[in-house]
Amino acid sequence: MSAADPNASLLKLLQLQRRAREAGSPEALGFVMVNETLQLLPYRQAVLWTQAGLGQVAAVSGLPQPDPSAPYVQWMARLCRHLIRQPAGPDEAGAASMPQAGPREVDVHGLPQDLSADWSQWLPASALWLSLGPAAQAGEGEAEAGLLLARDAPWQPHERALLQELGHAYAHAFHAFGPRQAWRGRLGRALSGKARRRWLAAALLLSLCPVRLTALAQAEVVPQNPFMVRAPLDGVIERFDIHPNAAVQPGTPLFSLDTSALRTRMELARKALDAAQEEYRQSAQAAVTSDKNRAETALRRGKLQEKAVEVDYTTEQLARIQVKSDRSGVAVFADGNDWVGKAVSLGERVLLIADPAQVELLAWLPAADLLPLAVGDRLTLYPQGAPLQSFEARISSVAYRAEMTRDGFLAYRIKASFEAGQAAPRIGQLGSARLYGGWAPLIYVALRRPLAVARQWLGW
Repeated sequence: MSAADPNASLLKLLQLQRRAREAGSPEALGFVMVNETLQLLPYRQAVLWTQAGLGQVAAVSGLPQPDPSAPYVQWMARLCRHLIRQPAGPDEAGAASMPQAGPREVDVHGLPQDLSADWSQWLPASALWLSLGPAAQAGEGEAEAGLLLARDAPWQPHERALLQELGHAYAHAFHAFGPRQAWRGRLGRALSGKARRRWLAAALLLSLCPVRLTALAQAEVVPQNPFMVRAPLDGVIERFDIHPNAAVQPGTPLFSLDTSALRTRMELARKALDAAQEEYRQSAQAAVTSDKNRAETALRRGKLQEKAVEVDYTTEQLARIQVKSDRSGVAVFADGNDWVGKAVSLGERVLLIADPAQVELLAWLPAADLLPLAVGDRLTLYPQGAPLQSFEARISSVAYRAEMTRDGFLAYRIKASFEAGQAAPRIGQLGSARLYGGWAPLIYVALRRPLAVARQWLGW
């Protein structure tokens, strides 16, 4: 095609670019490259070489499928393998350059002896080599494939320009069928050259950016200043009169102890009192006539008083068998069935009476995550089961030493009071508390835990 009809050349170029983009497979794309490029530029032979595997001739003009064992295909494979690895020659100014971004004419005299000797047998005199692949088209690296066009007439400058534009479209379409580059390669390309310096500068600035030190701790909402209900005496709990979290008032029955043992002691004490009264009466009558019996009367009176005190004490204990509430609030305990039939000792805690409006937060901060905390510092409770709800609190006390928790790890006990102006959470609500410390560079926050572990192991 001559240079006198640029509009027709442009139309053919656009059609070929569209055909390349619409190719559904590498084979269909190879067919377009080696056969339909003839619509834009006249040539006699075309060969497509790809770097897939160990490298192969993927398509040959005029053939539906190239035969790898054919002498022509084998010779073309050696030629293309040499051309795709050959560095660019001097440019128009005579200086060495990077691999060329456009088509370059094949210098027959510059080929190895075994290739140049057989050139006239397989190819016409003039040939162009077009490297395909995004890196090669930009002049930045080795090509993924190459297209060889050969004919008898020399190649004109306008034909080279058309072929260069077409090569960009062929390279883009060919790259779409190639395997995706591994993340290591993409990362290496992103960190190469000037991009590496930019990334390092950005990382340095980001590492020095101040961020807030924070830590997460297990937390539970507990009653504030609860009234502790204890066992009034040694015994066995017989029944519970209330349910967990039940509202109680002063005088509300809470639980009762078994009365069998006390009633037996009461009967024995009464019988002993009756016997002491009878002995005292007889001694008092005998004391009228005998000085000896008069001395025994005082002894009998003391024994009588002792038995009377024992009866009164047993009666008082029977009155305390049923435990009643001394104040209003809610009963805080797990389950009454856990206590029924259980032996309790004097003073043992059974349940709590708490005011639902007076609650505080109890958090357990792991010793490995300890932050510089002080009374009045803020923390946030994120309750379980309520992802859109949070509560603000202020630290009221921090334990001076760590202790073993029920989950088996060392932690510091932290108490906090909820801020006014928000609804009080439910007693027993579990969640995670985020505690806030001072400000530190991001790199320190990221390396804080690894450095602490390394210091323990290495003994810095």
